[in-house]
Amino acid sequence: MTQIPFSLAWTSGAGHKKIYDLHQIYGDIVRVAPNELSFGYPEAWEDVMGHRKRGQAENGKDPDFWRGNDIYTLVGSDRERHSRLRKILSHGFSAQAMMEQQPVFQRYVNIMMKKLREASSGGQSVEMTRWLNWATFDMAGDLIFGESFDCLGKAHYHPWVKLLYKHIEGFAVSTALIRYPFADAIIKLMTPKHVAQDIKAHSDFTKAQVGKRMAYENPRPDFMESMIRAYERGQVNHAELLANAHNLIIGGSETTATTLAGTIYLLATHRPILTKLYAEIKESFQNEKEIDLLSVQKLEYMFAVLHEGLRVYPAVPAAIPRKTSEAGMIGNHYVPANTVVSIWPWPMFHNPKFFKDAESFVPERWLGDPKYEEDKRVAVQPFSVGPRNCIGKNLAYAEMRLILAKLIWNFDIAIDPRSEEWLEKNTAFLLWEKPDLWIRLTPRSDL
Repeated sequence: MTQIPFSLAWTSGAGHKKIYDLHQIYGDIVRVAPNELSFGYPEAWEDVMGHRKRGQAENGKDPDFWRGNDIYTLVGSDRERHSRLRKILSHGFSAQAMMEQQPVFQRYVNIMMKKLREASSGGQSVEMTRWLNWATFDMAGDLIFGESFDCLGKAHYHPWVKLLYKHIEGFAVSTALIRYPFADAIIKLMTPKHVAQDIKAHSDFTKAQVGKRMAYENPRPDFMESMIRAYERGQVNHAELLANAHNLIIGGSETTATTLAGTIYLLATHRPILTKLYAEIKESFQNEKEIDLLSVQKLEYMFAVLHEGLRVYPAVPAAIPRKTSEAGMIGNHYVPANTVVSIWPWPMFHNPKFFKDAESFVPERWLGDPKYEEDKRVAVQPFSVGPRNCIGKNLAYAEMRLILAKLIWNFDIAIDPRSEEWLEKNTAFLLWEKPDLWIRLTPRSDL
């Protein structure tokens, strides 16, 4: 068996569909590469990613996948470092911190609504992916660097943000090569000079922004405050400080914007669901000022819409691999030590074995509709499970609810003919490479 077919699938932009096909043919567990198993059954989330039982060691992050500065981050670190970093960072993601951060979220969401009203005046369609990216990156920049990227204000990508999207496919190629001998040397030879320069510029900007944030004299209720205080106490080193600032910017923006883009597309192409969601919002609030991070949590249908959006279009469609540290049982199967084990979200979320009408967008499946009572809802874990689940899950849901509630409160949305097949035109690497999403926005006041 060779690594080549898996590498080709990973870099094709359609690897999620290839893995789906393999699970349909060969079942719940598939050997997708010489030393890699893909687990495709609902309980695998706990079996592979969950807290270990009977004294078994944790399936740690695959060290070959997380190289360079990633080993210093919450997502790519070993067990000891992860536990230490998570304890420090958890303060910035608490319920109290979220309420203290509310003015920041409100400011940028309100700016976004104002800009969308201006951009859609005259009846022209709006390209939504960029506006969602600009809003979420501005929020993340403020809450991590202490200042926004001013993407919304300038209606333009900041160079630091633009670089992230510029190299999504290149990242897929480099991760596909990690299983091969001399991978580091090959990647270095294949990396064009301008890409290396881009990476350095990206790193230099991060260092400069973190330096500016550290110089603030007064505490801020943001994600970096606890990290900086820990650094001053000697509990975090400088590499960890920089790497996690970079990681938090991406984790706190790109996946949120992607989920919202997918959900907006699905709402714009499913009019009855959009109408039902608007009715819930209108019945829940007397005016727009009542819509905030706390109040949006009572919107049950909106939660179902977002959760179903994440099932149909998970922000991270591909696997983030783990590696067994010792031989043992995963579910009912013996797996040798040092085996790469993974779960691909998109193939599992679309498996007709687990979901009736798996290709349909049906929020009611999360609200007790008897038609979908046999669905294996536990299969949908877009934020993962266990000790390494997403630290920002609750905040992400609140932020997405806030943006979506204000968008639907202010505008009726409809799909532009240019984007009628938007979902099918997406390509998937670790993240989605999204085409333009053109949406017609009509101010509610004009209806």
